[in-house]
Amino acid sequence: MDHDYWRLVGEGAKDAEKKYDVFVEYEGPRRSNPEEQLKLLDQAIKAKVDGIIVQALTEDFLPMINKAVNQGIPVITIDTDAPESLRTTYIGTDNYLAGQIAGKTLVEDKKGQATVGIITGSFTNAHHQLRVEGFKNVVADIEGVEIVEIEESNITQVIAEEKTYEMLKNHPEIDALYGTSALDGIGMVHAAESLNRSSSIYMISFDTLPENMELLEQGKVDVLIGQKPYEMGYRSIELMLDIVKGAFGRRSQPYRCNSSFTEELR
Repeated sequence: MDHDYWRLVGEGAKDAEKKYDVFVEYEGPRRSNPEEQLKLLDQAIKAKVDGIIVQALTEDFLPMINKAVNQGIPVITIDTDAPESLRTTYIGTDNYLAGQIAGKTLVEDKKGQATVGIITGSFTNAHHQLRVEGFKNVVADIEGVEIVEIEESNITQVIAEEKTYEMLKNHPEIDALYGTSALDGIGMVHAAESLNRSSSIYMISFDTLPENMELLEQGKVDVLIGQKPYEMGYRSIELMLDIVKGAFGRRSQPYRCNSSFTEELR
């Protein structure tokens, strides 16, 4: 609830509530916490709501999603998918593709020569895993690109800064950084600045939040992989209403935010 990205998702959902005959209860942990989020999901099932929209952070969400569906409650996954579950559909970014975009952009901009450090929001959250996997699979074929270290920020700016600082101290040869969460880029910039290295390090991060856009405009971040969280929130409510009214198939192909929802900003 304290993350600007998820505030935008919530705003989209609540604006859809104003347009349609629907009550939207928007709940979440204060910051990323899979255990607390699972408890909230269980509470929603026990409350016998008409539909649930949930970020499926880990594999532990799969049985809980199935529990909801088996009790007649349709589920949409948002931002992070659980494709092996009984969820009806997914709305969000193709996170593997987003990682590939980041990798291809780095290879192009750095002309196939880079020593890379990665700051990922979470080692266990599925969408961050996919963003790292997509990136690694692209650069693995490039002889001049080497990933020397991967650290976890726990989706916090402070830890992103601490981990980046340690990484740059341990690996002064790093000349490119890739962050997989909206707060990683901010932490990466602050760490590089504290070491007087911000001008010499190429940086890619996620999400077009105001502070990230300011860093992009200042040239402190080179590329942002942008998503559209407001649209995700708004559209997820529309899709859920279609499902509840029977206008949507029980199992659907993901409504992925790729070509129209994911954009690379330089």
